[in-house]
Amino acid sequence: MAQLFSLGILAPPFMKSKQLANVLIKILGLSVCLYAIPTCVGGLIAGLTSPARGDAVMIRMVSSAIGAGVQAVVGIVIICASQKVAGLMFKTDDE
Repeated sequence: MAQLFSLGILAPPFMKSKQLANVLIKILGLSVCLYAIPTCVGGLIAGLTSPARGDAVMIRMVSSAIGAGVQAVVGIVIICASQKVAGLMFKTDDE
């Protein structure tokens, strides 16, 4: 077990729990932001290739863009609040 820590497989020995939580929360926020891209592109492609024309296509594309925008905003909020959330989770770690 000590070898796994020294190799950095489980967790780097120089990172504290609070720092690791901060990094993981930021990665979560980044993944939410990146998930917004295929949502937007998929909605646009579905809207452009659908047999229906007119208002239905426009509603589909606008709703896809709004959904992707909301996902991107949620991801950015998660990234910005990561230090605060990590601080609430691990109040005993000194940085």
